[in-house]
Amino acid sequence: MDKQLIWKDEFNIGVDAIDKEHQRLFSIINRLFTLRHEEQKSGKACEEGIRYFYEHAIRHFTDEENYMELIGYKNLKMHKRIHKDFRDRTLPVLEGELKRSNYSPESVDHFLAVCAGWLIGHTMTEDRAIVGEDVSRWEELLPAQELESMKTVIMDCLQQMFGLKSKVISETYDGEKYGNGIYYRLVYGREQDRKKWEIFMVFEEKILVNTIGKLMGVRSGKLDVMLINAVRYSASQFVWHVMSHFPSMETYEMQEENLLTYEEFHQVFGKEKPQVSLLFSTDEGYFSYCIIAPHLLETGIGTPLAVQNEMSETRKYFNTTRKKSTKPKILLVDDSITIREGIRRLLVGDYEVSAVQSGVAAIRAITLDKPDLVLLDYDMPVCDGRHVLEMLRTDKEFADVSVIFLTSRDDPESVKKVLSLKPEGYMMKYLKPTEIRSRVDNFFKKKKAEQAGKS
Repeated sequence: MDKQLIWKDEFNIGVDAIDKEHQRLFSIINRLFTLRHEEQKSGKACEEGIRYFYEHAIRHFTDEENYMELIGYKNLKMHKRIHKDFRDRTLPVLEGELKRSNYSPESVDHFLAVCAGWLIGHTMTEDRAIVGEDVSRWEELLPAQELESMKTVIMDCLQQMFGLKSKVISETYDGEKYGNGIYYRLVYGREQDRKKWEIFMVFEEKILVNTIGKLMGVRSGKLDVMLINAVRYSASQFVWHVMSHFPSMETYEMQEENLLTYEEFHQVFGKEKPQVSLLFSTDEGYFSYCIIAPHLLETGIGTPLAVQNEMSETRKYFNTTRKKSTKPKILLVDDSITIREGIRRLLVGDYEVSAVQSGVAAIRAITLDKPDLVLLDYDMPVCDGRHVLEMLRTDKEFADVSVIFLTSRDDPESVKKVLSLKPEGYMMKYLKPTEIRSRVDNFFKKKKAEQAGKS
């Protein structure tokens, strides 16, 4: 059997009654995993096991809240909200789905993934906080102070929840792609006004396989639909934990969530500037946490997930994002959003195109996800095209990255400067779209022919 929810010592919070209840809930989930894979027993036994888990979880919530009230736990209100959301919104819909499908294997897998992910996330964040130090409450911070505080909270949470040591490697993550990633979006708002917080978390796939996947006993070492669902519910607990440190966010409720493709994710970063955009390097890979704050929400990004449709939408998302792209990868670097978007739209379809706005972001993007071709603006502030190419040529790993300069100057002196750096070529920014497309196509045709000649 591929999956078993693994109890670890760090799940213990030091309150015997609560620890025993958590272990019992883990044990019930594991029994259901077993029944799910014993086809001759899975029907009625699964139904009874799920009903037992459902009743046990609700009773546990009440007991846990009573304990928190007795000890005067300061964050009881937030804890109750999280319990209420899972009890009153998530579990009833899952139960209805199970009954309508007559406890089909897919609906049982969905139920188990959601409960496992929620249990892992909640046990490792909010439940551990019951006996930990008081949650630091940061009020009336200046923007720089708030950012520093948020970085600390996120790194603590990565360690606490996923067992990952991390460090911030950029405070200006610009949406660069890094390997296979999961792009998760949560929108929080409140009834009394139209203010919203749009939060994005980007996980490099191997982080999820090597953390939550291992806790769920995934032996394949690969992401699947069940693991994505578990990740979603763990990640939402992660966000609740971060928000609990900031009183200004306490009154917000989750209104929408989405799983995005990289292209959908990039739409947001092409239009709005996030107020928080952090990139972390961890033991297992990269992770980013981004916030677009009040009034900046763009609707219509991705399909909104609800408990009612998340099973089909997650499966669709998994099937879409797991398709290995055979398209050549192009990185477009230009400080003009007009140029970036114009060329990106021209090339997207036959090419996998990502875009950044500065030389510094270009170096980071190339390091995270090596492209087949870089279309590089020669004239940019701070770190121009010359600097970028010189840095690439001094690094063995990236010395062979193909670069075509984009330039708005065609006088002989400017052309001489560009060609002295020995790029694969140069191209005027303001050529007709058909000519730009033709030059890029011809570059890859020539490259393909050269590779064929070598083989």
